[in-house]
Amino acid sequence: MLAARRVWQRNFESWKRFYRASLVGNVLDPVLYFVAMGYGLGAFVRPIQGEPYLSFIAPGLLAGVAMNSAAFENTIGSFTRMEEQKTFKSILMTPVSITELALGEILWGASKSLLAATIFLAIIAATGLWHSPLDLLLLPLAFLVGLLFGAMALCWTALSPSYDFFNYFFTLVVSVMFLFSGIFFPVESLPDWASAAAWLLPLTHAVDMARALHRGELTSALVPDLLWLLTAAALFSWLAARLLERRLVR
Repeated sequence: MLAARRVWQRNFESWKRFYRASLVGNVLDPVLYFVAMGYGLGAFVRPIQGEPYLSFIAPGLLAGVAMNSAAFENTIGSFTRMEEQKTFKSILMTPVSITELALGEILWGASKSLLAATIFLAIIAATGLWHSPLDLLLLPLAFLVGLLFGAMALCWTALSPSYDFFNYFFTLVVSVMFLFSGIFFPVESLPDWASAAAWLLPLTHAVDMARALHRGELTSALVPDLLWLLTAAALFSWLAARLLERRLVR
């Protein structure tokens, strides 16, 4: 973990030079969704599951913020450090293993998710949607989501021949989950086959947990979702390290 923390620290020191642009890119897009869908479309939508539409989508959008932040950092950011800047090769000249390098990258992506989610949670609180102290648990959930999607993104990065290859990831993976994981409508409203498919998407479990915590519900029903996310994060982290090793060791 010490070596992974050094990788994280290196990325943090670099990020401090352009953090403003980074935060705008990570946070502004979901905020626009929050305003347009919550206040705009929400004015014409009846309450869903007993709560106003704005309150319904807020926790799901926070989970989406965490996903997007880690996904962008561990694709575009990691690929740049790996191929354009040759930072990975320089790091591996030190007593840092490929597994530690991968873990440091994933932790950095999760940290970006946590930061973006913290800002978004402050926006939720400012709009009067803070329902219970359990809303604070949305932050460790966002970090877990960042670990999972950071690991997934790093797997894709290890396989990518160029930046253009990331179009597949963002169009076929990230966008699909953002639209069909229950952020904007209950997955139960989909046809049976589509609803079953939605439960295979990692973000669906994150949205389910985020919405329950936002409502002040902390029950054993959330355990399967938590175990799903933890297991997926561990598996994709292991896979990211193996794929990165195959790419970097020639």
